[in-house]
Amino acid sequence: MSNALDVTDSMWETTVLQSETPVLVDFWAEWCGPCKAMGPFVDKLAGDLHGKLKVVKLDTQNNPEVASRYGIISIPTFLLIKGGEVAHQMMGAMPYERLKAEVESHL
Repeated sequence: MSNALDVTDSMWETTVLQSETPVLVDFWAEWCGPCKAMGPFVDKLAGDLHGKLKVVKLDTQNNPEVASRYGIISIPTFLLIKGGEVAHQMMGAMPYERLKAEVESHL
């Protein structure tokens, strides 16, 4: 079972922008091989940083509005949102240790 919450364009404002906890957003799509490879890492991070970080996934294929608003043109892309603003951005597949270290350095 995934520890990351699937969000949609319509949930963005309340789930991400209004969150009191920092939010890591994984922009992905079903057809994206590197996105699928990162999926278990994203879920693991959600469990490892539970209480410090909310982790969500947004399928860009079915929810293009938010991806377009943030200029997401390559996936996987990860945005760390704090207080409704982008605090950090990462692109591409990476080892779990790098993903976790980059996120933790911005919490």
